[in-house]
Amino acid sequence: MSAPIRPQPGILDIALYQGGQSALAGVAEPLKLSSNENPFGPSPAALAAMAAALGDSHRYPSTDHGPLRAAIALAEGLDADRIICGVGSDEIIHFLCQAYAGPGQEVLHTEHGFAMYRISALAAGATPVEVPERERVVDVDAILARAGCDTALVFIANPANPTATFLPMDQITRLADGLPESCILVLDGAYAEFAPGYDGGAALVDRRANVVMTRTFSKAYGLGGLRVGYGYAPRAIIDVLNRIRGPFNLSGVALAGAEAAVGDRAWVAECLRVNASERARLVAGLRQLGLGCDESFANFVLARFADEAEALAADAHLKACGIIVRHPRSYGFAHALRITVGRAEDNDRVLAALTEFRGMA
Repeated sequence: MSAPIRPQPGILDIALYQGGQSALAGVAEPLKLSSNENPFGPSPAALAAMAAALGDSHRYPSTDHGPLRAAIALAEGLDADRIICGVGSDEIIHFLCQAYAGPGQEVLHTEHGFAMYRISALAAGATPVEVPERERVVDVDAILARAGCDTALVFIANPANPTATFLPMDQITRLADGLPESCILVLDGAYAEFAPGYDGGAALVDRRANVVMTRTFSKAYGLGGLRVGYGYAPRAIIDVLNRIRGPFNLSGVALAGAEAAVGDRAWVAECLRVNASERARLVAGLRQLGLGCDESFANFVLARFADEAEALAADAHLKACGIIVRHPRSYGFAHALRITVGRAEDNDRVLAALTEFRGMA
């Protein structure tokens, strides 16, 4: 009798990823503030580039993503030869675990960290290890205390999701200094554009052999539906990752849209300007309602309620008002709601609905 078909160890321990809700029964056009998307969408230049690229859909796309890597390098001041592009930054995270982690090795992430860190570690047969945070901020001392010779990778998101908190560069450098040389520190910069003056860790990557930065086009650039991201790393790591990257992992339309988007600096700057202004107004409004809300360095805020029951009731009231936000129970915040910063009129609706919910209208 033949042995049963079994997946590799760790895979059946993976819980299916749950994205942000996008529809409400009986509501034709709900206000979706559950996935941290750019409320203004892609730049007109990106839309035009994608439309033009559709005519070449019968052609295979570039295998080395040269024009996009050059555009990213020009915009961000990076070395194009040390950039790898992927299907969102998720794919870069997966590549790193596939290439550098495996059975008998550990992948560290913080307690409220992005679900893909755990998923990718398990898929590679490695052991994901959750490290506590301190007051919703990455705790460098806790990571250093847990890291050891079996630690292959350490993932931190900065700014963090779902907390929107920020770890200063001197603390990131201290973390890099304290990790074993055999361990790769991965700085997930999905929300880096929203933190003024922060380069996502690019300068640290330039100085170290074991630091990697990941970035995405899904947030500030408004291209979540295209699935484009990239990694920036030492040349030796990029060489390894390119060996396991599929040759045609990005479509021609995606490549064209991302290249145009990263080149439209005026559009990005205006989106970031509005986000910063509206973010501050939303945080102030939530605090005025008596809700806990840390300073945000991203394009969303985390509103903390008294307990899970109140958070669920607030979520239900928002839905009744046609507004979808995220209840991040799976990230350790059963008593909170994560709310994307929208346009001024969107944030007005959120604050009005929560004011009504709190009985303060």
